Amino acid sequence: MDAEQTARLFELADRILAVGRHIGASKEGEVAPGTPLQGAVMRYIDRHPGTTAKEAAEATQMISSNFSRAVRSLEQAGLVRRDTDEHDARRVRLYPTEKAHENLHRLRELWSGLLEEVVTDADNIDATISTLRNIVTRLVARNRRAAR
Repeated sequence: MDAEQTARLFELADRILAVGRHIGASKEGEVAPGTPLQGAVMRYIDRHPGTTAKEAAEATQMISSNFSRAVRSLEQAGLVRRDTDEHDARRVRLYPTEKAHENLHRLRELWSGLLEEVVTDADNIDATISTLRNIVTRLVARNRRAAR
């Protein structure tokens, strides 16, 4: 990779992190408190209800002990429930609770409100979402290959 491409990709990563910091800082006091790791786990479980712990830990790039700790905390806060897999009693499935749905609704309102005056072009929003989804998908696939 040449120096120009390295600089561009570094700036992309830096901008993504900067946006994330601004968005993360905006949620103070508006939603149920939690760590950034708990937030990542909760958002994954919300998007993938019925996921297994292994799938969610891999997707959120967490080691199993940190993931387990985050899930226990979310469960104690009433945001996640564990159900036994109906096809394999050895496996547990994770689901968001009604309290989690309410919390996520508040978070969606807060984050959408934060961005509504900053990002106004619908085509730009859709293109950015598509690009970021693609980046995440490829990073997850790359990390799975590396773990094998």
